[in-house]
Amino acid sequence: MKSTSWLISWIGDTDHRCAEGKLAGQVGPIATALQGSKRYDRVYLLTNYEHARSQEYCKWLEALTGYPSKAVDLYSVELTSPINYAEIYDKVSHELIKARLPQDHIELTFHLSPGTPAMGAIWIMLSKTRFPAKLIQTSKEHGLESVDFSFDLANDFLPEYLQRSNARIQRLSSTPTAAPEFDKILRRSPGMQQQVDLAQRVAAHDVPVLILGETGTGKELFAEAIHASSRRSGQPFIAVNCGAVAHDLANSELFGHKKGAFTGAHENRKGHFEEANGGTLFLDEIGDLPLDSQVRLLRALQAKEVTPVGSSKPVKVDVRIVAATHRDLAADVAAGRFREDLFHRLAVGILRLPPLRERGEDIDLLIDHFMDQINADAQGQPEACHKNISQEARNVLLQHGWPGNIRELYHSLLRSVIWSKDNEVTAADVKAALLNMPGREDGVLGRTLTQGFDLQALLDDVTRHYVVKAMKQTRHKKTQAAVLLGLSNYQTLSNWMTKLGISDDELT
Repeated sequence: MKSTSWLISWIGDTDHRCAEGKLAGQVGPIATALQGSKRYDRVYLLTNYEHARSQEYCKWLEALTGYPSKAVDLYSVELTSPINYAEIYDKVSHELIKARLPQDHIELTFHLSPGTPAMGAIWIMLSKTRFPAKLIQTSKEHGLESVDFSFDLANDFLPEYLQRSNARIQRLSSTPTAAPEFDKILRRSPGMQQQVDLAQRVAAHDVPVLILGETGTGKELFAEAIHASSRRSGQPFIAVNCGAVAHDLANSELFGHKKGAFTGAHENRKGHFEEANGGTLFLDEIGDLPLDSQVRLLRALQAKEVTPVGSSKPVKVDVRIVAATHRDLAADVAAGRFREDLFHRLAVGILRLPPLRERGEDIDLLIDHFMDQINADAQGQPEACHKNISQEARNVLLQHGWPGNIRELYHSLLRSVIWSKDNEVTAADVKAALLNMPGREDGVLGRTLTQGFDLQALLDDVTRHYVVKAMKQTRHKKTQAAVLLGLSNYQTLSNWMTKLGISDDELT
């Protein structure tokens, strides 16, 4: 398909005044851009002014620049405020999606100068995330200029944002009190104790919490403890696994529906938000929530109200959100799979639960706890007998990598007890019970930490390896390579290649 170029811009007050002859000798930011050497196939203009006024501006612009009317499109966007970042982000994204953007054959350019600083900031954000684009600006002093800077949201900003979260939570409270609800979280390791301390601090404040961690690290246990030690403890705690909800039913499950809203909606149904009213709603695997449900969730957080499917009347709700995911939300935001504005709404307090393999002091404690639990559960059952675990068997467990974390440890112990023929669980019993999962201690994750270790260089080496591999596998077709790498488009891949300094020689 033939490549085309689009210029997308707000119409600003200066543009209107120039067209109306109120600024003698000036043509305004948009006309300055169109009079440059670059010729665009389409000029896509957004206005939050009176539509008739902006229509007159478009006629003036076409006459001045020689652009045909069929190349200049005008779209009205209603804003309650031209400095409301969240609203501008939502409305502009909606318009660009309606225009079926992004597309590989369309080269986008966003004009930063017209409109308010908030509008310009949103263009920058969108150009680096969901709608990759070039950026330009104009001024009386310097005329038309391109805006070039290297900025990768996933690698340059969000990791730093996540690292700042611990300090952010600590500022919420300087004198936390011990919360007995956290006693269920068995720990000795400093890493897990630190996360419990942070959770206790943030529990006292009625703010959203985002819990990050691999599957089986205890995210729901933390959510329950946060709720139980908060002022909402006497109210409902509703847990929802977003990954287990069918995408076409997600809105109905969360926000409810009216009778007849869709096939099978035989009666009114309250959603999980209304069921959790006054309490806490735990949204596990939030990263699996479809984008349209993410929009509704953002609205629920901002306005504290939900609108059931099939209804036009919102329902007020008072719910605290605790969300969790095993996914890399930073990468999902950069790829457009998770809304950045929703991420920031959820990430007031961020907890990062360490995997079991990084909790050496805790494994012994958990082994003893689970063995006591398994023995207690077996009491009264036919042929049941109390089982002990040998030191050799314990050593096998201590040396395992635990890709399934605490959940895997419990079920491995349970299988070991079942496999054992005597009163003692042996090393052979444990080895037979362990699942042959792919190992984690490979050439990358098994590196020794010594002085001078360069983490960023290691990450760059891994990224470079797979970028080159994808390019070779697709015979240098960037669009196909981007799909293999899970990137949103080929332009993101190009940015990575430039940043990593990947040469043509490496791709041969």
